[in-house]
Amino acid sequence: MTIPESVPYGVGTARAKLVDRKAGSPTGAWRPGDDPGHRRFLEIGDLPLDSGEVLPDTVLAFETWGELAPGRDNAVLVLHALTGDSHVTGRAGPGHRSAGWWGDVVGPGRAVDTGRYYVVAANILGGCQGSTGPSSTAPDGRPWGSRFPWLTTRDAVRAEALLADALGIDTFHLVIGASLGGHRAVEWAVTYPERVSNLALVATGASTTADQLAWCHLQELAIVADPYFLDGDYYSHPIGPVRGLGLARAIAHTTYRSAAELDARFGRAPQGEEDPAVGGRYQVESYLDHHSGKLLARFDANSYLIVTHSMMVHDVGAGRGGTQAALGTVTARTLVVDVDSDRLFLPPQAEELTRCIPRTVRRTVHSLHGHDGFLIEHQQVGAILREFLAGPDDVAHSSDGVR
Repeated sequence: MTIPESVPYGVGTARAKLVDRKAGSPTGAWRPGDDPGHRRFLEIGDLPLDSGEVLPDTVLAFETWGELAPGRDNAVLVLHALTGDSHVTGRAGPGHRSAGWWGDVVGPGRAVDTGRYYVVAANILGGCQGSTGPSSTAPDGRPWGSRFPWLTTRDAVRAEALLADALGIDTFHLVIGASLGGHRAVEWAVTYPERVSNLALVATGASTTADQLAWCHLQELAIVADPYFLDGDYYSHPIGPVRGLGLARAIAHTTYRSAAELDARFGRAPQGEEDPAVGGRYQVESYLDHHSGKLLARFDANSYLIVTHSMMVHDVGAGRGGTQAALGTVTARTLVVDVDSDRLFLPPQAEELTRCIPRTVRRTVHSLHGHDGFLIEHQQVGAILREFLAGPDDVAHSSDGVR
């Protein structure tokens, strides 16, 4: 069974549903002229890249909460995952299609208390929620599209360091990142050790594993195989590569949840009155279709490729004598958090971070939900962060579950 061309959205083959997105737009990216919401913008200008290229007219979108103390010693940098953005906490509303992605961890009275800390979060360089990316306008007045340069974790961190400079922040009290955000967090601590007092690495690793590379590759293939991808130059067309991006999201989302959770929640149950024997969906298929549609409404396929590429080439030890040597230069007091059911970032990655970073404590979140446990198990994550932030300046190596 095929989906009629008149219904171009959705991944499932039985009851494809239209996605709530801007009418006639090939992308879910935020565009200049859209409501900025809580966003602010830093005009960086020319940004040298690891590739040797220079990205002109670079802009970084960011949000802040709280007040910077007179001593400028209470700043916290929160770094988002692959499809996250700068809206860490706060309600959905104009300019923000969704509520903050970590609002139960960051906010007034939360573990990262915006009444105490000055919290900063940027949309990653190459993203699509206000920072310069493939959907942005190039100097010639056209969208960058296929001409946008490949980026690395270090490129993103370099831009974020310029943001810190502009905000008058010499040293962050805490840099925290989860998943791909953890890639940037550990890079921050290695590149700018003097600027990171405390470091929290959540469900992440020092470099990308072969298994992660394989999953990323499948997501890339899904996008570029979409006939509406048009080699990345789809912005002047009414339909973008929504099938490919939706499929990439479905693949990724499967790695974000555990097999045990999917079995417990859905089993082999059909979706509503649909009959899988004649082309209908199982509940788990409908679940993946739903999450694909949600992403299509707020993301861009080219940005997905650019940011995924930065994840693939992430290796904190590259050019630094290897992982152990690089991590050994970290001076920050460090917290490593893993999720016991995570099948994307496995325990050996947390073990490596804990072993190689000098002043490290490790905690484990217990969850049925897999990698997404760092988002869902907010009570455990919050308790772990509170313990860490309230702890002594010096920590011995420790590897315990959450207490």
